[in-house]
Amino acid sequence: MKVLIISDTHGKSSCLKQIHDIVGDVDMLIHLGDVEGDEKLIHDLFKCEIHMVRGNCDYNPELPIYDEFNIGDKKAFITHGHRYSVNSGISYLEELIDLEGYDFVMYGHTHRRDLTCYKDSYIVNPGSLALPRDNRIGTYMLLDFDQHGTPFFAQNELPRVESNVSSFRRKFDM
Repeated sequence: MKVLIISDTHGKSSCLKQIHDIVGDVDMLIHLGDVEGDEKLIHDLFKCEIHMVRGNCDYNPELPIYDEFNIGDKKAFITHGHRYSVNSGISYLEELIDLEGYDFVMYGHTHRRDLTCYKDSYIVNPGSLALPRDNRIGTYMLLDFDQHGTPFFAQNELPRVESNVSSFRRKFDM
C-alpha cells in the first residue's frame, strides 16, 4: 500500500500538480491541513482514498479538525497540530499514543519534517510541500509496507528547479 503524506500546501496548486506528476498513482493520500481551497483539485488529481483535516489557515467547515482511520491493519490519527501545541513539542501526540494505542499519529503546522519512533508507534510530519521552514524546497513523505507488514517511510523533497540566475552565474564562473 503506497500512501502519500503531505501538509501545508497553502493554496499553491502548482505544488499539488507537481507532486501528482512525481508520485503517480497512490493508494491513499493524507493531507494534514492548510489546504486553503484546493480540496477539489486534490480530489480531481488523486483517484484514491483521501483523508484531509482542517488547518489553522483553512476555513472550510466540512474539513474535520482530526480524523481516525486504518491504514491496512494499523490505526492512524491525523490532525494539523495547532490545537496540540506542536510548536512546543510532541508530548500531546505521545499522550494520544499512550491513551488510544495509535500506530501512526500524523501532524503538520510546523512546516518542518519529523519522523519520531515512540514506543512501537510513529509520529510523523512531512514538512510543507509549499512553504518549508527546514529546507528551501517542498517536502513530503511516502509510507509503504514490506512483505511482513512493517511500515517504512521515505522522506522526499520536490526536485530543485534551477533558476536562470544560477545558470547565468555558472556560465561566467569558469
